[in-house]
Amino acid sequence: MSDVIIGLTGGVASGKSLAEACFRALGIVVADADAAARDALAVGSPGLAEVVATFGPQVLTQDGQIDRAAMRRRIFADPTAKAQLEAIVHPRVRTALHDACRNAESPYAIASIPLLAESGGRSAYPWLHRILLVEADAALRLKRLCQRDGIDIDLAQRMLQAQASHRERLAIADDVLRNEGSPDALAAGVARLDRLYRRLAAR
Repeated sequence: MSDVIIGLTGGVASGKSLAEACFRALGIVVADADAAARDALAVGSPGLAEVVATFGPQVLTQDGQIDRAAMRRRIFADPTAKAQLEAIVHPRVRTALHDACRNAESPYAIASIPLLAESGGRSAYPWLHRILLVEADAALRLKRLCQRDGIDIDLAQRMLQAQASHRERLAIADDVLRNEGSPDALAAGVARLDRLYRRLAAR
């Protein structure tokens, strides 16, 4: 079991997924909030049943899965609906991440939470020992996002603006990993942090 849990976060196109892969390559268990959110609303789950009870059966596809595109449009148009959905999903995600990290067979564990600053930060995740922020210059993230998703710059800018600001993310971070160079440079930064976190876990 891992007693030391590191929260990993970063804005869209910052390189968080690449950092995750680097930690996994070093033998560290990574529990992913996006995967936990999908599991929380899987077919037959209590979470999906609560969503249907709250929003009605029209939020489902014909095969009984949640219609993510329709749900996304609804919550962006209605802040109340967004809060209702988060009240259903977020507690389940937090529990799943905590359980996965505590049961991890690695010296420490990573809880990868893209929207950590937006979803309550340290107060929502008091069991995080440290928070690692993966960050890159906004212009570089904008360029990466356009290339990665094949979208225009206006949509990419709206996506960046919808997230927490650099200052808000920085305010909750203990460690910052800049990702503005090569993948090898990021891997070297992860290796340095891995040595730090292993020392913390050994205490």
